Amino acid sequence: METDTPKQPQPGLLSPVVAGCWRLHEWGLDRAARVRWIERALALGITSFDHADIYGGYTAEALFGEALAAAPGLRQRLRLVTKCGIKLVCGARPAHTIKSYDSSRGHIVASVEASLRALHTDRIDLLLLHRPDLLADPDEIAAAFDALRRAGKVLQFGVSNHTPSQFALLHRRFPLVSNQIEFSPLQMQALADGTLEQALDLGLPPMIWSPLAGGRLFRGDDEQARRVRAVLEALAAEHGVSAATVAYAWILRHPSRPLPITGSSRIEALAEAVAALSLRLPAEAWYRVWQASMGREVA
Repeated sequence: METDTPKQPQPGLLSPVVAGCWRLHEWGLDRAARVRWIERALALGITSFDHADIYGGYTAEALFGEALAAAPGLRQRLRLVTKCGIKLVCGARPAHTIKSYDSSRGHIVASVEASLRALHTDRIDLLLLHRPDLLADPDEIAAAFDALRRAGKVLQFGVSNHTPSQFALLHRRFPLVSNQIEFSPLQMQALADGTLEQALDLGLPPMIWSPLAGGRLFRGDDEQARRVRAVLEALAAEHGVSAATVAYAWILRHPSRPLPITGSSRIEALAEAVAALSLRLPAEAWYRVWQASMGREVA
């Protein structure tokens, strides 16, 4: 029997499309509008929201947290992802003298405590190390993750922008669930460097940032962008969807089951990403996009 009761996300699982909050501070939404944006994303089936402590100069998490505090029932319906490990020089962190990375236990724990306060929550569903720290001690990171998990402050852990060897180094010490990486029809390094192969081998779906190449896919005037855009538009006409939906479907076609992050205040843009879940591109269509991006046929 069908009801109008919103479905609860399953524990530990991210939705197949993730809402990105990197530019939340730029959208000019008041608190009520932020609540509506979250509710409309949830209505589309997007239950996961991606943050980082540094977004908006350490302000974006608090903007989202204000919305959660205004509508407390939302928290149980969504999953919160956030990242730490980058130290920015800005007014919100006067003690930072240069931009650097810090994966020490003290910094990870302090960052989580700050994110919990900003987001008005008692737990982070998924915590990611934002960038590889050249001074990282994987045993110290594993100890910090274990302490946070035991305290119930973080439920699952992963990394972002890590190479396969960097991921494996930490994964051998503590179970990770995802590597958040850049991947788009204009940025295919993850296909060549083993990152997606590792995700597939381990059965750990990668999160995908900048799936539309930061807007360059549809606004760029360089030769690569023009070639790819022409193919996407042709495929969009064939399938009766938008070119953006085809771009998301191209990413989703990879067997590692990528989770694209779409960061827009426009619900229509989120809907275009969700629509890609219903479009499975034929392999030849996928390779048409690949060929347009690379400017050559496969070898």
